[in-house]
Amino acid sequence: MEQVVATGNMQRAYQRVMRNKGAPGADGMTVVQLADHLKRHWPVLRERLLAGEYHPGPIRAVEIPKPQGGMRQLGIPTVVDRLIQQALLQVLMPIFDPEFSESSYGYRPKRNAQQAVSAMKSHVEAGHRWVADLDMTAFFDRVNHDLLMARVARRVRDRRVLRLIRRFLEAGVVEHVRVVKRQQGTPQGGPLSPLLANILLDDVDRELERRGHRFCRYADDLQVYVGSRRAGQRVMDSLSDYLENSLRLEINRRKSAVDRPWRRSFLGYQLTFHRQPRLTLAPTSLRRLIQRVQAVFRRGRGGSFQRVLKELAPVLRGWASYYRRVDVKRPLETLDGLDTSPPTLPVVAAMETGVSEGTAADEARAPEGTGVALGHQRQGPWWNAGASHLNHALPVSWFMDQGLVSILGTIQRLR
Repeated sequence: MEQVVATGNMQRAYQRVMRNKGAPGADGMTVVQLADHLKRHWPVLRERLLAGEYHPGPIRAVEIPKPQGGMRQLGIPTVVDRLIQQALLQVLMPIFDPEFSESSYGYRPKRNAQQAVSAMKSHVEAGHRWVADLDMTAFFDRVNHDLLMARVARRVRDRRVLRLIRRFLEAGVVEHVRVVKRQQGTPQGGPLSPLLANILLDDVDRELERRGHRFCRYADDLQVYVGSRRAGQRVMDSLSDYLENSLRLEINRRKSAVDRPWRRSFLGYQLTFHRQPRLTLAPTSLRRLIQRVQAVFRRGRGGSFQRVLKELAPVLRGWASYYRRVDVKRPLETLDGLDTSPPTLPVVAAMETGVSEGTAADEARAPEGTGVALGHQRQGPWWNAGASHLNHALPVSWFMDQGLVSILGTIQRLR
């Protein structure tokens, strides 16, 4: 605990919390207000931590939509609790991380999702062309506190730290004004939760290594690569039993499967079926980006063309950075075309040059004789994306000249 509250460690934690920003917790304090609060209360707060008497505040529950549908509950700790969790993380990570498996990639220093999908590709290239793909039901909500704390205690002896971690795990959740006590789970939203998840699931990694399996795990996303369907089914059955009986986690049997790797996605990527597989986009990744782009265009209706491009740029750059390992270019070229497709854009683009709205709509007109302006076609924006008359009137290169981010170009530069 002395290492946790040391001045240098707390300063690094404070800087990280400020960079991350984030919403206020249940007490309403913002990150902007944190500095003044610490000036007044840090000496007392420090003494309570050293004495093992600090109790975290309740967590604010926030629901966000899952990419595959449904809702996921995040737990937002107070800003002060985020600071303390970050300070704990900085001390605990060097203790636990060096012992973690080389096949674990999620939420670890110098490790990322791109490395995980590259390893997936390597395993399949090596001839392991079947995969046992395990989906854990609501993993972060089902973590057993006693099992987790027993694993933390293997390497942490300071009882003050152990008590504090358990208090963070058991902190109540504010739901509809009342505080609900938690008996299990580690809330997504706190800095400490990803490390605690890796500590618990490290036992799974060790078991797979003991059996000699090739696998990739990113937090609770786990795939094991084998040479046959029969071997995959044996792995699926034994690993499901281990997770359910030893770690008291639940496997989603409907979403888990033994299948060919090119029929399963991993972290938004998918493999082609070739003997030398190539990385491509999972269909759900394409759909989610299209939905985000559509939302930006909808918000930009009636506004400035440049403002739409400005809002779109960080979305496309972030997406391109994450999917920079993609080998197959065609879907990226298609996406670059879709970004320029909404029928309002040709009209807005023409108006930016000073042309009236009516004339702009006429200049973005469909093939001669149809009498239908592109800005008012019933087929919608994605039909227009493939229309030769639109591509001729406003080619993709024109939009790139105006500042639109090219996904394919960005990925090629990053690689």
